[in-house]
Amino acid sequence: MAQITLQNLAHSYSAHPKSDADYALKEMNHVWQDGGAYALLGSSGCGKTTLLNIISGLLRPSQGRILFGDRDVTDAPTTQRNIAQVFQFPVVYDTMTVRENLAFPLRNRGRDAAYIASRVQDIARMIGMEAMLSRKAQGLTADAKQKISLGRGMVREDVNAILFDEPLTVIDPHMKWELRSQLKQLHRQFAHTMIYVTHDQTEALTFADKVVVMYDGRVVQIGTPEELFERPAHSFVGYFIGSPGMNFLDARIEGNRAILPKGETVDLGADYGRQSGQTRIGIRPEHVRLSGAEGLTVSIRRVEDVGRHRILRAILSGHDLNILLPEGQALPSDPVRVAFQPGKVGVYVDDWRVQPKLVERAA
Repeated sequence: MAQITLQNLAHSYSAHPKSDADYALKEMNHVWQDGGAYALLGSSGCGKTTLLNIISGLLRPSQGRILFGDRDVTDAPTTQRNIAQVFQFPVVYDTMTVRENLAFPLRNRGRDAAYIASRVQDIARMIGMEAMLSRKAQGLTADAKQKISLGRGMVREDVNAILFDEPLTVIDPHMKWELRSQLKQLHRQFAHTMIYVTHDQTEALTFADKVVVMYDGRVVQIGTPEELFERPAHSFVGYFIGSPGMNFLDARIEGNRAILPKGETVDLGADYGRQSGQTRIGIRPEHVRLSGAEGLTVSIRRVEDVGRHRILRAILSGHDLNILLPEGQALPSDPVRVAFQPGKVGVYVDDWRVQPKLVERAA
């Protein structure tokens, strides 16, 4: 197992990059702790797979270094990094049985037969393929082959890291949930450093201790699922995490007030001074409440019933506003007014969350 350090790392697929726009990965400096379970989360094209391929040695970065512990592996081939990697589409040997496929990484490293048999049985149990160990991989479904690929990636206990590149794409929904839970159990048991690439927030939030959110080639926030939900550092995090995502409203920031385009004011609960640039406030649908006569007036466009709650799709000051209505709460009648939960409003300038001014206390 290894701590993974990215130092001044950046990558461009262009031979002569001239600006940030030419870089698939913008410069980054991060330390991922030994034994951590990380998810790389972001939309397609944000740089997740590029970063994973650099860590694995399939791609050399245009600049910067990668360290496994104290060892610089920037120029080391994949075979010398002691990692396991599971790809989006299954990679198995069709002429081998399921047992032989799972055993291959261990046999390739000269492990004794008793250990191999025990370990293969454990992994087969985890992926639900004990009854298929003697079957040839050829002719199995894509779902079954991906489970073999997943098991083969996890069969070794001595790896520096296990890298997963959207491994559950071809797995049926019920098995996805089960395998994610088993991956978490495996991590707790063996404490491998695990990095899991996905564009699915549910996969990321249920698998990882820390989620690495990427946007346009940058890591915009690393945090626990709770931190990403409660305090998104970037507007993309607020929008991408949650269902529905965070509401963003254009606003002029004046001290402890946000002034919306049609003159409505929102109490920010803290002093943010005067901000320039693109200024907006962010509020989760979960933190918008129906209120009395003193609230902000909204117009309801439609109501969506999603089972445990209803989503009110509304308009406030010319902007879309989503509101979660708890189960059992009656639909409001006109005029509909809302209030924002104190302490839950974020201020964003040019997409980045800003902190309020510190209040000096008297001596």
